[in-house]
Amino acid sequence: MSANGGRALRKPVFVKVETLKPGTNGHTLVVKVVKSDTVLQKGAAVSSHLRNTSIAECLVGDDSASILFTARNEQVDLMKPGNTVILRNAKIDMFKATMRLAVDKWGLIELTEDAKFGVKEDNNLSLVEYELVNVMD
Repeated sequence: MSANGGRALRKPVFVKVETLKPGTNGHTLVVKVVKSDTVLQKGAAVSSHLRNTSIAECLVGDDSASILFTARNEQVDLMKPGNTVILRNAKIDMFKATMRLAVDKWGLIELTEDAKFGVKEDNNLSLVEYELVNVMD
């Protein structure tokens, strides 16, 4: 019996950026960081839950598309322009009706060797606005 209780570990299915859709999660993908802009940097904040908070918006992508990734705290250090990373269990958050890619506490960001692909910046999924539509029965 193996250490994981006899279950075979599933091999991750890598997806392309262009396949990401609003409200989805559990994505594993390899992306290259194009740029990173710090949007929030707080030290000893007035509010204790914001203490030492750092947030950066990073343009990431692969050869199919690009998207904005929201990096938080220690993730910011990994998301440097030029780095290639594997995002495991990534999810799509909506921000002002546009998609943002994120990795929460259930996911993982890993540095990997430089990707050989160029990032398709002219297909930025974060520039597409979505409208919430209520469907009536």
